[in-house]
Amino acid sequence: MTELIDPNFFERHHAELTQIRHELHRHPELGFQEHETAKRIAAELERLGLPFETGIGKTGIVATVTGERPDNGRHIGLRADMDALPIQELSEHSYTSAVPGRMHACGHDGHTTLLLGVARYLAEHRDFAGTLHLVFQPAEEGLGGGRAMVEEGLFERFPMQAIYALHNWPSLPAGQVAIRPGAIMAATDRLDIRVRGKGGHGGVNPHLSTDPVRMAGALIQSLHSVVARDINPLSPAALSLCGLQGGDLDGFAIIPDEVRISGTARSLDADTQDRMEHAVRRVCEGVAIAHGGDIEIDYQRIFPATINTEAETRHVEACIVQTLGESALIRDVDPSLGGEDFSFMLQRCPGAYFFLGTAKGDTPSPLHNARYDFNDDVIPTGCRLLLAIGLNALATK
Repeated sequence: MTELIDPNFFERHHAELTQIRHELHRHPELGFQEHETAKRIAAELERLGLPFETGIGKTGIVATVTGERPDNGRHIGLRADMDALPIQELSEHSYTSAVPGRMHACGHDGHTTLLLGVARYLAEHRDFAGTLHLVFQPAEEGLGGGRAMVEEGLFERFPMQAIYALHNWPSLPAGQVAIRPGAIMAATDRLDIRVRGKGGHGGVNPHLSTDPVRMAGALIQSLHSVVARDINPLSPAALSLCGLQGGDLDGFAIIPDEVRISGTARSLDADTQDRMEHAVRRVCEGVAIAHGGDIEIDYQRIFPATINTEAETRHVEACIVQTLGESALIRDVDPSLGGEDFSFMLQRCPGAYFFLGTAKGDTPSPLHNARYDFNDDVIPTGCRLLLAIGLNALATK
């Protein structure tokens, strides 16, 4: 494996990279709206003298860095996501979000900063063979920005033998890195259910109505048994109903015509995902028949499971050991039932996705929490590791 030309580079640039991260944090933008974020990234790439293309997947950017040694035909991708979340920040620090109702509650500002740190290093050190593509992706938070980039020709325009990405992980100690081959993040499905009946008076003649509230109650109980009785207990899965809307609380004696339910299903393999959808549809049909109403379900498969390929997983493990030491590596980490649209890229190109520990203090705020903040202390660590993964992959035959 190659050694970094300047192993202390990122420590020297730590303060400047932290400032970039804070700027991004103060100006969060939602998926496919990352116009100012993209401009900030483009300005940094221009300052570094690196070629790049914009507008891939609406607001995505790909920078291309070719080494000065004779070309070996190797092309490797490193990806970071850029978007924020519709959450009102409750943290108290000097760079709190300046946009009401928007914040970087998942650390994508940190991911973008790490990739810009790699770009900064590559702009000064070109003593390698091959090409690195730095992929700044929009709209990871449920909108499928990864799919949009793929559909707009990411891998045709920028051919790659492999692509890699990380996610900060506040439940792991800072500097620890966790990975596994196979499924590391779950397939993400969305359920939108309309329970339709016939409204009426809840006191005078409830027997003449077809009560959708009653149906919804039965449906919720039945759907929450799907994982327990329809899914192999050795196959991790989750089904959660997270939203319920129907009737009017002031209309205490009014049976409504309709109740709406929303939720999500998670799974790690295609068979479990298929069984889950089939069971949900069967239960909805059965409850509707039993209660004399109608249940309509919109079952959307949003993200596929994020599947790490074996060789690329082992490559990341070797780079972790080389860069941070054996003690930093957590092998065969338990998969998460969170979703990740890097999965669309891994469907088209070999690669690996891994977790970078960022825990700070005794009770770090979790991802998607209004008090979450990326741990700036790990910026040099994340930059060194991403760079090592990219450069060593270029040197792999």
